[in-house]
Amino acid sequence: MKTKRQQSKDEYIATKSMTMIQAINDGMKTVLENDETTLILGEDIGKNGGVFRATDGLQEQFGEERVIDTPLSESGIIGASVGLAVNGFKPIAEIQFMGFIYPAYDQIMTHVSRIRMRTMGRFTVPMVIRAPYGAGVRAPEIHSDSAEALFTHMPGIKVICPATPFDAKGLFISAVEAPDPVLFMEPLHSYRSTREEVPTGHYTIEIGKGKRRIEGNDVTLISWGAMVPLAEKVAKQADAKGISCEVIDLRTLYPIDHDILAESVQKTGRAVVIHEAPRTGGLGNDVVSIINDTAFLYLKAPVERVTGFDVPVPLSSLENHYLPTPQRILTAIEKVMYF
Repeated sequence: MKTKRQQSKDEYIATKSMTMIQAINDGMKTVLENDETTLILGEDIGKNGGVFRATDGLQEQFGEERVIDTPLSESGIIGASVGLAVNGFKPIAEIQFMGFIYPAYDQIMTHVSRIRMRTMGRFTVPMVIRAPYGAGVRAPEIHSDSAEALFTHMPGIKVICPATPFDAKGLFISAVEAPDPVLFMEPLHSYRSTREEVPTGHYTIEIGKGKRRIEGNDVTLISWGAMVPLAEKVAKQADAKGISCEVIDLRTLYPIDHDILAESVQKTGRAVVIHEAPRTGGLGNDVVSIINDTAFLYLKAPVERVTGFDVPVPLSSLENHYLPTPQRILTAIEKVMYF
């Protein structure tokens, strides 16, 4: 067991090496221990510990009344969570895969995101919707969607997408403690791909703040979730070619951190946005708009986007062709460098 200084307090707290899925599990354990109004509900999350074992051991520790196995009904899971949230609970609703969230879209759009406004603040909906997302794990059809743009276009709900175990736990606890609903997107490809030291106790990371992963001077690479490690990898490859890349991890997709984008692109004068969702209507379009609003006169080249294609995520034999690749990102970097 190691120790790490918690930046918000002058004290040492214990840390443990964790994968992202372990960090999320530890985050749920932390909030269940700290707040008796918090509970979890979803398909196969109790006895089986979830399809990815994100809730492994939690029902055994906290009981069936707080870690609740539900029927196979996403609309029912979210509808029940709304009722719980407006009556003093803090539900954490798991959607097994983001591609399964569509039956619940009506509940999220018409109730989850609007009750504060509809009741003029009399009721709030302090709930978290956990949704594993993304390709690269050879999952069947509808299991690999990246549908963040549907929800960033939905005022009233925050959207978070961590890239590392440390951020996953800290942002998750912040989401649970927030007074309004949060969609918490978890990159499937990152669940067990890396480990890092994560505090075992309670800590939070501010929602709405991006993070500079790598300092650079020539090009800003902007991404989130599973694309962040890819951006970091390509930044190192570009550095070997004499191109200094700055890597920005948005972390929160709504609201986006305008300041970190403005500061970085004003410095580098060039930007490449990377995401695995389809290009048309993707969140990258909003990022480009923010850059135009805050750093247009600093640009030395048009902003490039490296994204998924405008097709459903293909089956496994073509999955690697769909996702952004190091070569596609390097080509975009060279295009803005030598415009």
